[in-house]
Amino acid sequence: MTDSILVERDGPIATVVLNRPEKLNALTKPMWKRLGEVMEELSADDGLRCIVIRGAGEKSFAPGNDISEFETDRANPEQAKDYGEILHRSLAAIDNCRHPTVAMIHGICVGGGLEIAALCDIRICGESSRFGVPINKLGLVMAHAELGPLLRLAGRAVALEILLEGRVFGAAEAKDKGLVTRVVYDEDVEVAAYDAAERIAAGAPLVARWHKAFIKRLEEGTPLTESEKDEGYACYGTDDFAEGYRAFLEKRQPDFKGS
Repeated sequence: MTDSILVERDGPIATVVLNRPEKLNALTKPMWKRLGEVMEELSADDGLRCIVIRGAGEKSFAPGNDISEFETDRANPEQAKDYGEILHRSLAAIDNCRHPTVAMIHGICVGGGLEIAALCDIRICGESSRFGVPINKLGLVMAHAELGPLLRLAGRAVALEILLEGRVFGAAEAKDKGLVTRVVYDEDVEVAAYDAAERIAAGAPLVARWHKAFIKRLEEGTPLTESEKDEGYACYGTDDFAEGYRAFLEKRQPDFKGS
């Protein structure tokens, strides 16, 4: 099952592939476990600057969980809790990843697939992509850890609309609802996603990590401590800051080292 989650590397950009195209990349329990392990490993890699998450092929990002597992792995609350702990650890690994993440969305992105995409920092999809959470038709709920990212993106009213109706909708509506950041022609999805990743990778990596951490901290809504406020000035003591402003004055591209 390790082949169902692939990791490809191109310099400072890693690609994580949900690799089960024969099932439209439907996620299984082993896939969720491996996805979390991979994201934790990549987050700890200081040589990385961006991670692209995608589904294999161009028909589907992911349609959610493999329903055939319900009879064997989620047939009762006890099994569901065991499954959920694995799933939630993997979602947390994406959410807590230090590096910027880009979801490259071809085709179907519903249920658990949407949960993964919602945790990425940038979500780029094609015009024919489809979104939704039709689990009310299965008698299922999104647990708190799964619901949180959707609520953050779409707000209470839209999150409830998506969950209560269980409707699957198109890319334009997903953009209106705040579920995706960019919609492009289907044939341009891969180019647009990697162009975004390359722009991210060209920036100062410490700055990207700080911005992710600062925004997550502000979302908590509690007052900042003095030491947290001081962290907003730590960038001025980095080699990357010195390189950045000198490169600007010298009219050249900066060569950031992440220090």
